[in-house]
Amino acid sequence: MDLRQEPVDRVLDQVEQRLGTRLDRRNVVRKRRTVGAGTDRGSWTRVERRPWARAREQGWGGFEAAAVLAGVAMPRWYGSTTWQDPEDRAIWHADETSLLPELPVGAAVVSVAPELPDKWWCSLNASLAALAVHRTARVAAPDTERITQQLVDDTIKAAFPGAHETRVEQWCPAHADLNWANVTGPSEFCMFDWEDWGMAPRGLDSASLYAASLAVPALADRVRRERRADVESRDGMVMQLFVLAKIAGPHAGPNDPRIGPAHREAARLIFALQGD
Repeated sequence: MDLRQEPVDRVLDQVEQRLGTRLDRRNVVRKRRTVGAGTDRGSWTRVERRPWARAREQGWGGFEAAAVLAGVAMPRWYGSTTWQDPEDRAIWHADETSLLPELPVGAAVVSVAPELPDKWWCSLNASLAALAVHRTARVAAPDTERITQQLVDDTIKAAFPGAHETRVEQWCPAHADLNWANVTGPSEFCMFDWEDWGMAPRGLDSASLYAASLAVPALADRVRRERRADVESRDGMVMQLFVLAKIAGPHAGPNDPRIGPAHREAARLIFALQGD
């Protein structure tokens, strides 16, 4: 189900009833699997639909679990509600949070470099450093699929059969969906949409932001410089291959401007990992 196309009034009715608030239906933000709207008490609600099978695998509680992550710039979590819809075999979940301090920096993948001051990059680095020292029983689920060594191996080899050194060693908490649509700017950095966060191989977030920047070489270079410790680590190189494989693999979009850079970067990484 694509929520950009489906009627959602019945879902919004449920959210209002369960959270005890009124939603601003004139300015609803609709994405493929989420719907968002402001409330009459100056907060924000984000509603997500998951099929039963996916909900059982991933579970819920991402945002409330992330609310305890000290030192990480994120919206404040107020409450949530979950309900089952037997008619379409789905589970719905709504989180109520504080409003974002600014608009998202851009689309998930950008084609023009955003103008971000040094203090923004400092806040990004501080938040990712704070996140990395926490521990959780949650497992990250990039693209809604829980990350495992097997998933890493299979994803990379489907796109780059010559890659053999894909084992990962160090795991730490990751946002797991870090792209330009899930961070605010240009003045105040804030990460949002925490439903997929959890333990992941080191470097997943840095690799994801780098991959989202490949269409703008100067921006990709800035991400690489800022996140050098992650992206130049062995696990960070594997995670770059992992995210690049999704760009250049069997399901790649034919018009994605990152495909060429992804193949070139993958070749460099494969050579470096084999030498390691």
